[in-house]
Amino acid sequence: MAVEYLKNFYVTQGIISPIGGDDYYQEVPAAYMSKLSRRGEIKDSENVLAFIKGSEKPDEIIVISAHLDHVGMNKDGEVFNGADDDGSGTVAVLEIAEAFKKAVDEGNGPKRSILFLHVTGEEKGLLGSRYYTENPIFPIANTIVNLNIDMIGRIDKRHKGNPKYIYLIGSDKLSTELHEISEQMNTKYTSLELDYKYNDENDPNRFYYRSDHYNFAKLNVPIIFYFNGTHVDYHKETDTPDKINYEQLETRTRLVFHTAWELANRENRIVADKLEKVEKTE
Repeated sequence: MAVEYLKNFYVTQGIISPIGGDDYYQEVPAAYMSKLSRRGEIKDSENVLAFIKGSEKPDEIIVISAHLDHVGMNKDGEVFNGADDDGSGTVAVLEIAEAFKKAVDEGNGPKRSILFLHVTGEEKGLLGSRYYTENPIFPIANTIVNLNIDMIGRIDKRHKGNPKYIYLIGSDKLSTELHEISEQMNTKYTSLELDYKYNDENDPNRFYYRSDHYNFAKLNVPIIFYFNGTHVDYHKETDTPDKINYEQLETRTRLVFHTAWELANRENRIVADKLEKVEKTE
């Protein structure tokens, strides 16, 4: 199972559970998910959580998330692989976790704490992330940011001639500082085209509301949603690993890491200075 693989990865890396002991699972009951979703029968499931404690400001939490579920099989029994959606985000979180742990082992760990959050039920309506934000392991008031990674392994039609891009959604919705830090880290380390097409409040796709970051944003936690856009294999059996652009997956992952690193180690917690505006638009 995917959750067992994720747990075993963290155990092998020596990255602890925030829950305690060898329990890396936050149980999400079927009754909870069924109450909120109209998308078929839902069984008990779980979020997977791992944690690196900050050295100086351990009560301030940075959440790095990706969803671990996909859409299952079609009527002929063919598996929807979900290599991009969201295998790409899942492996990005694992690589970022490994990098943070390496820094800890070298005596240079983050000043703030990092929660690596793999959520279930995204395809059923953002259910795992909603359950976490309603039942947080750490207080939402102490959560300074959510960096959410959902599909970063492919190239969409809009960027066919320039694969060095990433769509950023929500970086400026709640915090001016977060947006500025994100752009600074890109300029310094990755030189991607930061495309804000889907950040437009009038975007008919409404992607801002369609991935797990939104459950943090609606509680006034600043967020960034990293996204490569849709493609012909979106939610199809053909979303397979051989179609991933691994070079761009790595570069995009590095952007998330450097942004998280800066947020974890800067002197002051970022300020959410746009709460009133967001509250009026919700």
